[in-house]
Amino acid sequence: MRSFSRAQRLSTASEALARFTGLRSITPQSLRVCTQCRYNSSSHPPKSIQLGKKTYKTDDWFNAPSTILSSIDRQLHIQKDHPISITRSIVESQFPKFKHYNDFYPVVTTHQNFGSLGFPEDHPGRSKTDTYYINKDTCLRTHTSAHQADIFRANESEGYTISADVYRRDAIDRTHYPIFHQMEAARMWDRKKVPGGNIVQAVWEDIAKLPTHSMIVEDPNPPTHPERNPLQEGYHSYEEAEAIAAHLKRSLELVVVEIFSCAKAAAIAANPDYVDEPLKVRWVEAYFPFTSPSWELEIYWQGDWLEVLGSGVVKQSIMENAGVPSQMGWAFGMGLERIAMLLFEIPDIRLFWSQDERFLSQFRNVSDDLTKLKRFVPFSKYPTCYKDVSFWLRSTSSAAGGGLHTSQSFHENDVMEIVRGVGGDVVEDVTMVDEFTHPKTGRKSMCYRINYRSLERTLTNKETNEMHEKVKRELVNNLGIELR
Repeated sequence: MRSFSRAQRLSTASEALARFTGLRSITPQSLRVCTQCRYNSSSHPPKSIQLGKKTYKTDDWFNAPSTILSSIDRQLHIQKDHPISITRSIVESQFPKFKHYNDFYPVVTTHQNFGSLGFPEDHPGRSKTDTYYINKDTCLRTHTSAHQADIFRANESEGYTISADVYRRDAIDRTHYPIFHQMEAARMWDRKKVPGGNIVQAVWEDIAKLPTHSMIVEDPNPPTHPERNPLQEGYHSYEEAEAIAAHLKRSLELVVVEIFSCAKAAAIAANPDYVDEPLKVRWVEAYFPFTSPSWELEIYWQGDWLEVLGSGVVKQSIMENAGVPSQMGWAFGMGLERIAMLLFEIPDIRLFWSQDERFLSQFRNVSDDLTKLKRFVPFSKYPTCYKDVSFWLRSTSSAAGGGLHTSQSFHENDVMEIVRGVGGDVVEDVTMVDEFTHPKTGRKSMCYRINYRSLERTLTNKETNEMHEKVKRELVNNLGIELR
């Protein structure tokens, strides 16, 4: 859930997961830019565009490139035998009574994506540098929570999951992609429906129906803490929060047991000498703006603690805004790519989008029989080709020392979008390797290193050089930079 927008305690190791799951909505890049950006993916956008069965008018907010729009119909999360779909089905199997939503279309209103969740008008996530817009009032969802209020309002079941493709302008590297897949879930209890309105008793009775497990669980903190993990005073009693937290934690521990039991079986199949270790998880207090109290779940896997999801007791204001104030419960969100990369040991997020039979064939028939799940076997590793591009920012850019943010402001995501638009999936990563401010003029120089490497073949020097020259031309034409 993007609503799990993390504002504290981000370690370097947790960076990728935080960005995958939407646990963090304010990035270092977001803090360096105004709410509008100069660069649009299309300098001359069409007056209208057809997506799915609907035609949308565009305006000067339109910034969704054809490479993104053409991928909307791929829907990896429901493609049978695709690792994203397999991962989704494993998680869903732990919630057999929930209603599962897997077919929400990704074009949503800005109210659904931001307003219904209380995002302020000046929130960085609303920026054209972070979000793909069709027009000022319509965008590609940036999180599955864009559908949350509508589901709560429909009130069709006591629990639900949403799995969907989500879209964000982002960095280019092995763990980031402008399209990825999220899964969120929520479980509610209604004061008007439980016997005697006794939420506490109803929740504990439901906990007694859940399976048990033998996994080692570290959970040293109390259910709530007045400073670190506060109770929603005036809405929930301590006993209610305690019961809901216990149900949440047991439910998600069972999800982890299922996922990593599959992962261990795959590891043993790949290496008969695999040294097994007891499955161990820990609950860590966290802050998310739309749940309280809140926790992250970490698992000890192959010698390291890995974050796998964010969760908490849903803020009652969300239920009130959805028109169901008598309900309360828990929610969690996770990034399916993150889990699938751990489960199958897939090293590069671009592989999920590969249509190479050498990739896809490794997962065939797994959906029908999880005992066939195996670790991914790399079919080849082609050589890298690093090329640098150095440039001066235009002096009118705020990033170049030109004063206040303007519509000409520079944003790193614009560089990423241009490189991705030229090189597509043959670009493995883009990294800023140098930054320099001229002591006299105050102009800023930046240098980015682009790593060209195809997942499917060796690139020739000629085609790499041609791509790199086109990248430089596009940077000049679209961002107004001066090459060095």
